Amino acid sequence: MAKLHGFFLLFLILPSFCESNHQLTQATPLSPGNMLISKGGVFALGFFSPINSNKSLYLGIWYNIPGERTVVWVANRDNPISNTSSVNLTVTNSSEMVLFDSEGRTIWMAVNTTNTAGPHGAVAVLQDSGNFVLRLPNDTVIWQSIDHPTDTILPNTRFLLSYKAQVFGRIVAWKGPDDPSSGDFSFGIDPSSNLQLFIWNGSLPYKRPTVVNEMSVTGGTYQSNTTSIMSQYLFYRGDKFYYTYTVSDGSPYTRILLDSGGNLSLLSWNNTTLSWTVASETPKGCDLYASCGPFGYCDVAAAPTCRCPDGFELVDSLNLSRGCKRKEGLRCGKENYFTTMPDMKVPDKFLHIRNRSFGQCASECARNCSCVAYAYANLSNIGTMGDTSRCLVWTGDLIDMEKASSPENLYIRLGESPVQRKSNLLKILLPIIACVLLVAFGALVCTCKRRGQRQKNKVQKRMMLDDLNSMDEAGHNNIEFPFISFENIVTATNNFSDCNMLGRGGFGKVYKGMLEGTNEVAVKRLSKGSGQGTEEFRNEVVLIAKLQHKNLVKLLGCCIHEDEKLLVYEYLHNKSLDYFLFDVARKSVLQWLTRFKIIQGVARGILYLHQDSRLTIIHRDLKASNILLDKTMSPKISDFGMARIFCGDQLQANTNRVVGTYGYMSPEYAMEGVFSIKSDIYSFGVLMLEIVSGLKISSPHLIMDFPNLIAYAWNSWKDGKMEDLVDSSVMESCSLDEASRCIHIGLMCVQDNPSCRPLMSEVVSMLENSATPLPTPKQPIYFAHRDYEPVRAGGNRESSINDTSLSVLEGR
Repeated sequence: MAKLHGFFLLFLILPSFCESNHQLTQATPLSPGNMLISKGGVFALGFFSPINSNKSLYLGIWYNIPGERTVVWVANRDNPISNTSSVNLTVTNSSEMVLFDSEGRTIWMAVNTTNTAGPHGAVAVLQDSGNFVLRLPNDTVIWQSIDHPTDTILPNTRFLLSYKAQVFGRIVAWKGPDDPSSGDFSFGIDPSSNLQLFIWNGSLPYKRPTVVNEMSVTGGTYQSNTTSIMSQYLFYRGDKFYYTYTVSDGSPYTRILLDSGGNLSLLSWNNTTLSWTVASETPKGCDLYASCGPFGYCDVAAAPTCRCPDGFELVDSLNLSRGCKRKEGLRCGKENYFTTMPDMKVPDKFLHIRNRSFGQCASECARNCSCVAYAYANLSNIGTMGDTSRCLVWTGDLIDMEKASSPENLYIRLGESPVQRKSNLLKILLPIIACVLLVAFGALVCTCKRRGQRQKNKVQKRMMLDDLNSMDEAGHNNIEFPFISFENIVTATNNFSDCNMLGRGGFGKVYKGMLEGTNEVAVKRLSKGSGQGTEEFRNEVVLIAKLQHKNLVKLLGCCIHEDEKLLVYEYLHNKSLDYFLFDVARKSVLQWLTRFKIIQGVARGILYLHQDSRLTIIHRDLKASNILLDKTMSPKISDFGMARIFCGDQLQANTNRVVGTYGYMSPEYAMEGVFSIKSDIYSFGVLMLEIVSGLKISSPHLIMDFPNLIAYAWNSWKDGKMEDLVDSSVMESCSLDEASRCIHIGLMCVQDNPSCRPLMSEVVSMLENSATPLPTPKQPIYFAHRDYEPVRAGGNRESSINDTSLSVLEGR
């Protein structure tokens, strides 16, 4: 807009005694330093150089305003003069106007295109309208600048849009504020129809400002304060289609400009501020071409926004450019209805049907199954166009609609009538109203409950402290477990920044943090909608805080803040076992010695839970993603939210809520809800087979001809081809005896009958002592029907056997 509002030009004019008049003859050529000034002093024509292009000279027309030079037309815009020492604009003997450079080369030429023969002595005249005309002595105009506009349309001139139904002229924007050459944006008539104008960005439509209807033919009026400054018209004369606008007497200078940014603006000169002001501008807001997508329209009444017609809804509320879709589809043969949208700029891509009345236009669309909309206008004021009706129909998506101020009605086809829709709406609203009342009642209840939230948090903290003290293995109440403030955790994790996120699971996200600026920690933030509620949170805090073993993750603290529940662990640099084990690019980091060390470490950690701690603890969710690795790749068991405690001589328990991950869950637990220490041993067996093979239990597609990893392992062991199961990335470093032993032990752990599975103490002994004999495993459940009676708990069972429901099936 800098070019529009006071763009500074370096004009090559003589500082004094420069003669100027309003016409150019053969005897008086124009050279740098001289100007033509229109008779009324409104416009000037001469040579200029943009301030950033002092070596390029152009011939142009500008408003003759003191202290303000605004160029409205350029002759040689794409052929600047580089050598300015000798340049002349001359009218030749052949009644042509030619711009010569110092070497006699033709830079630009105005040619007689009218084929009008006449006497010599043509004269070029600069008129007060800004039009530069070349005419014969008999006043016949043989060339005029308004037929060759650049980026500006001046008032009271006619801009020829098309000639004999072919596009004739376009205004083309400057390439930049200080570069008059042809830019990317242009403005002109649609080459496929004389009914609409476009702003083009190259060959693509950028904005569709005008569609011809009765209002746009007779014109619109713009005002500045109380003075009418413009009325615009589109009209035919003969086989020519023109655009023009006029200003009232006494109005300020006015111009329509297409700038280098693609904006088409109506500008008027303000004599008070001595600057150009914008009376109107397009595009603005959402009225770029097709910005609201198929069937969407731009409502520019207030703040421009994309909306959907009646009977439609947004495809994507976050991306309005995807448009709208029908609430009810159209079906051919079924009676359809048309909704009326008033004050619309009709869509693009229409079919113009000539010589139709309004009723005929409506019938034309109604009887055609593929017709989705129609519009009609009376073009009686368009002059000699011939057919004065304008029936438009659409058979595809409605593109580039706009809610405008013109009285144009658009009729869109719907699948149901408004009466039907109101009836259906009533059927929907009644249940909604009932639901709203229920929600309001629920909100009232929640408000009452929220008042006691802080007190509840204090009670929860007190309960966890009591549990910590009651579970002190040494019998002393001397363990201080820290509750960390929510503010400190927010600071440590940079307000839970995505950059700090280590991973996510079914129960929330884990973030890396720097507590107190020095201590690296991992913060587990339980999501509000997760299955891990207050009981599981308290369970994990109490268990891990009391359990002390090098193969169990260390809990440093916790936080309860309103609905937030957070656990703060020691930070383990190498993430989880699955991060390496199941990634083709990273699994080579886990060579056999490292994998065997991980198997032994996990086994010792489970042995501590089952036997060496004061209470028997069942983890219930052992899997690769819950095995974390420290700097030395030593394993640490994590995630004790689902763990359960057995007291005294209790052997097993039942649950109606089965949690864990399919594949790792033992058969009796997955199908009957029965769990014991043998459930963890089954999960450990699956984990051992995964570590040896590098394959996931849940990825049977990676194992040819076998339904799962257990089946593959059983067949490899049975056929004596256990080397086939070993991960190829560790074959060179692998001890085949150790790997075979691990496969054998793993198959013992995944046996169907829990009583056949070894205890964890036996597993550790078999892993650490290669001389310990290994019993022969039985065929797993995947190959044989279960033929044993489930082990039933006696009087020490927590609950009776019930029908189980699998409420949590995926890992976290």
